[in-house]
Amino acid sequence: MKEILYKLFEHQYLGREESCRILHEMADGHYTEAQVASLITVFLMRSISVEELYGFRQALLELCKPVDLSDYASMDIVGTGGDGKNTFNISTAACFVLAAGGYPVVKHGNYGATSVSGASNVMEQHGVAFTDVPDRLRRSMDECHIAFLHAPLFNPALKAVAGVRKHLGVRSFFNLLGPLVNPARPAYQLLGVYSLPMLRLYTYVYQATGTRFAVVHSLDGYDEISLTGEFKVSTNGQENVYTPEMLGLSRLRETDLYGGDTPQKAARIFEAVMDGSATEAQKNCVAANAAFAIRLICPTKSIADCLAEARELLDSGRAFQNFRHFVELNKA
Repeated sequence: MKEILYKLFEHQYLGREESCRILHEMADGHYTEAQVASLITVFLMRSISVEELYGFRQALLELCKPVDLSDYASMDIVGTGGDGKNTFNISTAACFVLAAGGYPVVKHGNYGATSVSGASNVMEQHGVAFTDVPDRLRRSMDECHIAFLHAPLFNPALKAVAGVRKHLGVRSFFNLLGPLVNPARPAYQLLGVYSLPMLRLYTYVYQATGTRFAVVHSLDGYDEISLTGEFKVSTNGQENVYTPEMLGLSRLRETDLYGGDTPQKAARIFEAVMDGSATEAQKNCVAANAAFAIRLICPTKSIADCLAEARELLDSGRAFQNFRHFVELNKA
């Protein structure tokens, strides 16, 4: 590792194969926590390259526990984290909106690393038991159109760095990897990122994977469609900038999206969105993210129609009913 660190300190970049090998060795416990922390710090001080990210992704997919749900042609909606906004669980809520509409979703999630509540936190708060049993995951897909993959069950390699990530408490390249290493390898992915360079980085990586994707970034720093200002959407071949007004929606304030200071508070906001008792701002934000996911699956639909569909799934109670069934089916 000493030679690798010196190379990185001299502003050199790793190749795809070298990156893959390093992550394999990291997972095998070949490096100390101090060495891992140093490696993480390098990628905080300079941008990660496409080749480095692709190599790290390749290693984690080789090391993960695979799950075959390919016949569902599923979607995942996820953010990289690291935007420092501490929003409620917008992406996870949008996943359940999609599932209520019959769109297959395989949500890959974990505990919050740089925020109070990650997807796994909010699932746990509602009594969901994590599983890696294929039959249970398939039953959840068949009955609720959604399965939840708790990352540590499928990515044992990440256990080797969990302590370092938690102690550092800052975003790292592992946040960047999370969206790329869903072991179910979903056919569609809507990814939120916290910066424009990240938007372009993921666009290049996704173009090499064959996944149908949309990468979104709110220009004021959110790693999702926040409706607090302009946001950019990048797909294979084009980038478009939208405003909330273009969707017929009002601009939101940062306080509208705050997720609270405990996982319990974040879980209450999440449930309020599901049961319809949340604020219009919270529901519109979730619906907007769900709408762009629907359009990714159904590109002939207009944004307006996709947004109307997402709001109907929330307002009719269908999303809440499906969420309750999911919890009952997957409870501890």
